[in-house]
Amino acid sequence: MRNLVFALVSVVGAALSMATCPAIAASSQERFEQCLSCHGGKGQSENPETPSLGGQPEDYLLTQMFTFREKLRKSDLMNEMAKDLSDDDLRNFSIALAKLPAPAPATTPADAARVERAKILIVQGKCGICHQENLAGKDQVPRIAAQREDYLLKSLREYKSGVRVGYDPAMIEVMRTITEDNIVDLAHYLARTP
Repeated sequence: MRNLVFALVSVVGAALSMATCPAIAASSQERFEQCLSCHGGKGQSENPETPSLGGQPEDYLLTQMFTFREKLRKSDLMNEMAKDLSDDDLRNFSIALAKLPAPAPATTPADAARVERAKILIVQGKCGICHQENLAGKDQVPRIAAQREDYLLKSLREYKSGVRVGYDPAMIEVMRTITEDNIVDLAHYLARTP
């Protein structure tokens, strides 16, 4: 009985400490479960401005986790979560996350005019060259099809303002001529693209 009580107290204590300070998770498995709690256990995030990771290319995920660990990409939460992860952890996480199903497109109705404007912008910006014609990403380029609309807005605005520095300068060049209205159209369309 005493062992059962000790086990229950340990589990509850671990859960409470992870809820208040996610970076103190003891094991890689606990850390991975924390990834899923924010980014979605079935590949689709339900948290505002938090990207869905399902269907992302393994190499892209590995690169992003590395940049968070090394603080080359700034996000207090993600920098803290990744700081003690080993190279093996990063590889294992990227493999597991890449196997999650791709997110489903947004189900709210699409605005036909915004969709048409976004399609023109995608052709003009040559988005299909890096992100693939189906916008599912490849290698170290992310899947942007069916990504959360609020996250797309945040990311595109950060690229435009220079706050988000990518490891590939292509996005800086692409965003040079993109307006706020363009960003809104692109995020609207991409979130609804299967």
